[in-house]
Amino acid sequence: MNDELVTQAAGADELGVLVGAVGAAGFFTLLIVIVWQVAATWRARMLAAREEQYKELATRYAHLLEDTVELQRRTTEEQRRLLQELTQTRLAVGSMEKMMREIE
Repeated sequence: MNDELVTQAAGADELGVLVGAVGAAGFFTLLIVIVWQVAATWRARMLAAREEQYKELATRYAHLLEDTVELQRRTTEEQRRLLQELTQTRLAVGSMEKMMREIE
């Protein structure tokens, strides 16, 4: 009878070790899955934040481009106006030179 108890106790120890090993493997697998999911969630948030930054930069670029086009338009208009004034000034100076030559 003692031999049977020893055999049953040895079997119970082996079963306990097997259950403990399976439990530990399951626990570590659960930890790995949790860490994996947390990392995936963090990565997704970072990608979303980066996408938002790209959208913001694109919007800022569009506004700057519009401002640049408007500035170029104003500059072109100002250059035309100055060219007209310069042309009128040259004509006036030419007329004055002609008049001065006639007087001499």
